[in-house]
Amino acid sequence: HTGKEPHSDNEDRQNISVNTELTLNNPFQTFTKTYSCNSICNKSFPKEGSLIDHQRVHTHEKPYTCNICNRSFSQKCKLTAHGSVHTGEKLYSCAICKMSFSRKGNLTAHNRVHTGEKPYSCNICGKSFSQNCYLMKHTFVHTGEKPYSCNVCSKSFSHQKNLTGHLRVHTGEKPYSCSVCNKCFATKSNLNEHNRTHTGQKPYSCSVCNKSFCNIRVLTEHCRIHTGEKRFSCSICNKRFTKKGDLT
Repeated sequence: HTGKEPHSDNEDRQNISVNTELTLNNPFQTFTKTYSCNSICNKSFPKEGSLIDHQRVHTHEKPYTCNICNRSFSQKCKLTAHGSVHTGEKLYSCAICKMSFSRKGNLTAHNRVHTGEKPYSCNICGKSFSQNCYLMKHTFVHTGEKPYSCNVCSKSFSHQKNLTGHLRVHTGEKPYSCSVCNKCFATKSNLNEHNRTHTGQKPYSCSVCNKSFCNIRVLTEHCRIHTGEKRFSCSICNKRFTKKGDLT
């Protein structure tokens, strides 16, 4: 076992409604039971357990804890998948760039870097994303919700992992090290970005000129050459620039 499971809590059921519908086109007239989230979004699920897992999106509850590093998760399946972080096992490899992953879902999401597929769309603004987690993160742009606050500088974040990464600014902790040059980083995403300096991988391509880049920030900055957007202005002369580096 890689973690501790919570005790069942009847409070999870207080915002559940059960809908039973007669399936008329079935010759045996079976009943279909669904479980709906009454607290915020009214989303429905075929199983009560799936609904209880879903409701933790709203409550931010993470009852499943890894007994090695004490990291917590909202679902048992996520805790199980997390166990591979400690074992180092990566069974799933990308057929294009040979990058390996511990979970099949991560490989599927990674493949969209190459295909450009973005199957998750925001129902407010229509913006599309390659992963559902990116869509969930994006929704805070519309709601403005930032429930996670730093107890040192009071800066707020929309996600717990962003707060965790930010706290390392204060502590100086850099737990992610490069296996090639041993350089250390505060976040895993920064390490992954750094690894591309060794592999030469440039998975982000400009749709206008096909130029490729190792990280999405540089691609976004590059795209302003084509759009003419100049986001950064000088506080003295008001001259505007496409890149923040040009401003300094």
